[in-house]
Amino acid sequence: QVQLVESGGGLVQPGGSLRLSCAASGSISSIHYMDWYRQIPGNEREFLAHITSGGVTNYADSVKGRFAISRDSAKNTVYLQMNSLQPEDTAVYYCYASLLRSDERWYRQYWGQGTQVTVSS
Repeated sequence: QVQLVESGGGLVQPGGSLRLSCAASGSISSIHYMDWYRQIPGNEREFLAHITSGGVTNYADSVKGRFAISRDSAKNTVYLQMNSLQPEDTAVYYCYASLLRSDERWYRQYWGQGTQVTVSS
């Protein structure tokens, strides 16, 4: 059983910051990459940021310069530092990972359950 569990969401004022965490647990042999997405009700899930096992990162234009993705490989955890948050950043934020279970031969993709971020004064 593999789980991705996000944390760190909440209510923040415009211009504020939040740091999200996503921890992968279970019998994991390897993590290929980990991503962050977000979804506003009624909209499609939006890609935000990507980080590979080697630390290569990629960002959506909408968050470039404001958000930063990082990872702690020893903890199988990915982070999303979000700065200069605005009301339009309000959404449910999801973690997504491609990982190899110790009892399998192929990488599979997994989603976390999501964490709510609300930006409001």
